[in-house]
Amino acid sequence: MTETHDVALEAGGFDFRVRVYPATEPNGALLVWLHGGAFMFGTLEMPEADQVGRRLSAAGVTVVSVDYTLAPLDALEELGPPDPDADMPSPEQMRAEMEAAGPRARFPVANLQIVAAFDWAVANARAYGAEPERVALGGASAGANLSAGAAMRLRDRGTTAPSLLALVYPSLHDGILEPNAETAELLRTVPSARLFTPASRSAINRNYLPDGDDSRGYAFAGGHDLTGLPEVLIVNAELDSLRPSGEAFAAELAAASVDVRVVRERGAMHGFLNEIGHPAAEHTLALLEDAVRPR
Repeated sequence: MTETHDVALEAGGFDFRVRVYPATEPNGALLVWLHGGAFMFGTLEMPEADQVGRRLSAAGVTVVSVDYTLAPLDALEELGPPDPDADMPSPEQMRAEMEAAGPRARFPVANLQIVAAFDWAVANARAYGAEPERVALGGASAGANLSAGAAMRLRDRGTTAPSLLALVYPSLHDGILEPNAETAELLRTVPSARLFTPASRSAINRNYLPDGDDSRGYAFAGGHDLTGLPEVLIVNAELDSLRPSGEAFAAELAAASVDVRVVRERGAMHGFLNEIGHPAAEHTLALLEDAVRPR
C-alpha cells in the first residue's frame, strides 16, 4: 500500500493541499494530477484521483494529486437527476456533502493553484526520485480542462513547463461541440443522465467563468493558439458527449505543430476512471504510465 502524505500550499488567495503518492521504486517521472467534478465537486479520495495515484506510484511514477479550490454549487441543479445505474449521489446528497468542503471560488483560483502545485512538484521532484524536467501534468474531465488551462499559463510564463500533458475524457471548449453523424448515433444508446447537454455544460461553465471572458485560454484552452504546448496524450470515452471537444482539440494541437496522441476507449462512458477494474480504466492507467515514463 502506497504511503501518502499531504502538503499545504496557498495560491489565488486560498489555501489548498496536494497529496503525494511517492513511487515505490522511482523511475524518474512525476505526474501532477487533477480529479474532475464539473469544477464544483470531487475529492482526493474518489477513484479518479486515488486510483491514479496508487496505481501509477506502484509502477514507479510519483503522483501529486491536487485538492484545488472548488467552484460554487450554483449550477448543481442544472445537472439534472442522476442515473441510478451510475452509482452517483443525488444533487441533494452532493450539495450536503460539498457544502462542508470549505471555501469555494471561481476562475482563476483553481488555475493559479495548479500552476503553484506544478511549481512545487518541480522544486521537490528530486526528493521523490524524479527529474524536474520529467514532471508531467494531467487530469480527467474538468481536471483535464484545468490541466490544459494551467499549461497555457505556464507556456506564457516562459519558465518551467510540463514534459507532457495528459487529458482523459476532457472538456476543453466553452460549450458542447456538435458530434458527427457516427458519434451522434452512438450517443443515442447512452442514458440521458450519463450525458452532458448544451444546457448543463453551459451552466457548469458559466458557474466556473461567469462572464465567459477567456482571451488567453486559461479557462478553456480549446479554440485558442496552442503553439508551444508540450506533447499531449488525449484519451476520450467513446460514449461521451464531450468526445467531440477532445477530438477537436487534438486537431487544433496538430495544426499548431504540437505532438499529440489520441486514443478512443471503445464502449466507455464519461467518468470510467471512477470504476475500479473497468477495462477502459485499466487501459488508460497503462497509457498514462507509458506516456510519463522517461525514455
